[in-house]
Amino acid sequence: MRLLLIILALVLVFAGSWFIFGDRFDLKWQGDEAVIWLRDYGAWAWAVAMGLIVVDLVLPIPATGVMAALGIIYGPIVGGMLSGVASVIAGAIAYGATRLLGHRAALFLVGEHDLNRAESFFTRAGGYAVALSRPLPLLPEVIACLAGMARMRPTHFFVALCCGSFPSGFIFAGLGSWLEDRAWLGITIGAVVPLLLWPLARRLLNSKAGGD
Repeated sequence: MRLLLIILALVLVFAGSWFIFGDRFDLKWQGDEAVIWLRDYGAWAWAVAMGLIVVDLVLPIPATGVMAALGIIYGPIVGGMLSGVASVIAGAIAYGATRLLGHRAALFLVGEHDLNRAESFFTRAGGYAVALSRPLPLLPEVIACLAGMARMRPTHFFVALCCGSFPSGFIFAGLGSWLEDRAWLGITIGAVVPLLLWPLARRLLNSKAGGD
């Protein structure tokens, strides 16, 4: 029950800004306005866009819209790389922030039983949860925070984070260049590609651990 309350609290924290500022930010990132606004920053447009994707942790910035804008400005390859790196940074911040709480703090917040359940889940299926959440709204921040709280192995977390972040970044940047009017396709592919990548990455990690 306490773990469920923590999850609900995280959802409310990350969703709260959507209820307060959501329409204002959504309108900003519709049509060509976002691209024009970013281009006004000239050579620093990439840094501003990456910062916006990271700030999506606490503000209702449509990260996929920023990724699409990066694709329009820099093309699908460079735009996708920038989007992927920014998504990894955002996930790392969320993971690191809750992991730094330490085991005692996590135990105090959720209790021994629920913490054991969370740790068991992220040991068994955390990679899938982290990777598959990246192209979705709201869930990436919640999953990354829970992974940190459950002390998911850093190597597994960051590999899963990359498995989800970079395909999503390239897909949405590609949508910005080629499929601007078919965002649903990007979301679908963005969910499927991490599902295919994570088992391969996990096998490599496990084989490396076995070799050590």
